[in-house]
Amino acid sequence: MGHIYQRGSIYWIKYYRHGRPYQESTHTDQEAEAEKLLKIREGEIASGKNPGILFERVRFYKLVEDYLTYYRINKRRSIDKAMIYANHLREFFGDVKAITITTDRINEFISARLNEGYMNSSINRELSALSLCFTLAERAGKIQKSPYIQKLAEENVRQGFFEYPEFLTIRDALPNHLKPVATFGYFTGWRKGEILNLTWNKISMRERVIILEPGQSKNKKGRKIYLMGELLAMIQELHSERRPNCPYVFNKDGARIKPFDKLWKKACKDAGLSDKLFHDFRRTCVRNLVRSGVPETVAMKITGHKTRSVFDRYNITSDEDLAQAASKQEEYIQSQAQERKVIPFEKGYKKVTISR
Repeated sequence: MGHIYQRGSIYWIKYYRHGRPYQESTHTDQEAEAEKLLKIREGEIASGKNPGILFERVRFYKLVEDYLTYYRINKRRSIDKAMIYANHLREFFGDVKAITITTDRINEFISARLNEGYMNSSINRELSALSLCFTLAERAGKIQKSPYIQKLAEENVRQGFFEYPEFLTIRDALPNHLKPVATFGYFTGWRKGEILNLTWNKISMRERVIILEPGQSKNKKGRKIYLMGELLAMIQELHSERRPNCPYVFNKDGARIKPFDKLWKKACKDAGLSDKLFHDFRRTCVRNLVRSGVPETVAMKITGHKTRSVFDRYNITSDEDLAQAASKQEEYIQSQAQERKVIPFEKGYKKVTISR
């Protein structure tokens, strides 16, 4: 059992957990308040929880270290970005106790980043990192409860996609070794890095299928793509021209294609499509799959989207989609009108319908 005692005018409490003694200042000279805190600590221990004093000792830098360790041991490819986020968080919050980082303090961080000119989306990525820091600490029993973190509305979410004629225009403007890369991106929605890293041992020409094993994609999930039509014809042509010593499907003179940002920007400028990104092929593929009637769960497997929330961000609605929706609604209403004879009632707005 624990007890209270005084150091000067301030009451302290002492209690035990698994035979280990803990001493804690109550920061009060009121005996009743000290007794109350002692009962709280003993209640926490009796219910199998860590006493609150352990949470109060955890410092924020330790949470950040655990966050980066999580990325390393899980071999996350975005470790470089995680380190940038971690540095920004440490610069603002400093070496403080984790429990002092409250919702109010987090809102101060958001205000500071906005004043520095950061976009909402950039701040949200840092808030996601902060949230993961606390989630990992809570799972490990290092903190009792994570603070509430309110994300910002992202009005700057990219909405770009390619209509088919635009795709043909940009492909024609690209150098010959990048034309197949653009074609593959348009039809599959794969990420640029996944396309450039694709090797022939992942393709079965006999079965006309591409198979990525788990761990070979960004989200660590396996993926299978069946080849047909224009995509199949392109892969067959590349296969017939492949070099024996080059494992990469897409290459330049037998070497893996390097990042081509400058060539892409030049092609976009020449094609009069300067606002386009290669990543827009990913959004385009999602939209084309959904438009063609492919179930969304199947579309997610083709494009490699792991979560529904991210997939929904790429499922872009265009003006043409809205126009088609209005047209379909009108067709439906007309079909319903043909099934019933509508007779006006006098000159007012009331109408009587008589079923045939």
